[in-house]
Amino acid sequence: MTTPYEIRQGTSPVILGFPHTGTEVPFEIADRLNDNGRILADTDWHIHHLYDGLLDSVTTVRATFHRYVIDANRDPAGVSLYPGQNTTGLVPETDFDGKAIWKDGQAPGEADIAARLRDFHAPYHAALAAEIERVRAIHGVAILYDCHSIRSHIPFLFEGKLPDFNIGTDMGKTCDSAIAQATLTVVEAAEGYDSVLNGRFKGGWTTRHYGRPDTGVHAIQMELAQSTHLQTEAPPFAYDATKADRLRVHLKDILVRIEQIAPGLKR
Repeated sequence: MTTPYEIRQGTSPVILGFPHTGTEVPFEIADRLNDNGRILADTDWHIHHLYDGLLDSVTTVRATFHRYVIDANRDPAGVSLYPGQNTTGLVPETDFDGKAIWKDGQAPGEADIAARLRDFHAPYHAALAAEIERVRAIHGVAILYDCHSIRSHIPFLFEGKLPDFNIGTDMGKTCDSAIAQATLTVVEAAEGYDSVLNGRFKGGWTTRHYGRPDTGVHAIQMELAQSTHLQTEAPPFAYDATKADRLRVHLKDILVRIEQIAPGLKR
């Protein structure tokens, strides 16, 4: 089994998390996926490439496994992020359109989920937690910026078109307001894009779990509409370099600004 995560260590107070860009699925799990599941449609396509090189000496922690193996951005206890709303769970049974992803009778059971927690979810979060602690030890503060993307139209999850920039801070609980404000300043001024703070996506389990401003650890989630950087939001989900380069200007501005804020957040 390959390592369930990749780490690139840096000295910046900012850490980039990538829980959903992995596409590795062990054979014994892939064999249980149906034809729809094997498309891996719900990947955060190319997001680690989109952010590559935007901030000097940034630390990155990326899950290499696909979210259909187990979702690294869900509560290990299986508690829903959005009670009463359609969403996908710790080990999804459906895709984002509500369609089955497993062959009949092959959906993971409790023993499967326990094994995947042990082999994938827990190691990824142990690595992420260790990097947060390392960075906090250097700076007295750490800012986790969790990187995500999703299709701009998914009726099963939300009505209409999703804004281009979706910022999540769990209604201000997971980071100092200066971080959210700096991010908003950039996206609201970004010509040709729209944005929202704590709209449909308020931050996943990663952001809510690690974001404890009173301890010097701040977390913010950015969910990008895939229309901002893909040629098409359907197979083969190809990267659009022209779109991406335009977007990267704004993403770099965000990361530089929140890095500059970090010294003032020390307790």
